[in-house]
Amino acid sequence: MGIAHAKQKLQRTLSARMGMVSATSIDVPKGHFAVYVGETHKKRFVIPISYLNHPLFQDLLNRAEEEFGFDHPMGGLTIPCSEEYFITLTSALNCS
Repeated sequence: MGIAHAKQKLQRTLSARMGMVSATSIDVPKGHFAVYVGETHKKRFVIPISYLNHPLFQDLLNRAEEEFGFDHPMGGLTIPCSEEYFITLTSALNCS
């Protein structure tokens, strides 16, 4: 899956929520987006859009699409993995 496909998935998710601007969306800096991660308790992370280029992150997007479609229960992109795995993955992406 290429960057264009990943952006399309993200755009479909976000466009489903247009008009529902929450107070938390204001604190997302330009070039970043918010995701919710966790198996039982969801924690919000703000991550760089550049992660969309990485195949491991694209795999998480595919898993999110399979599990939630484009209706994310938290009102934002929900990633179906443990918080520990997500932190390990994003730490590795920060180093690459």
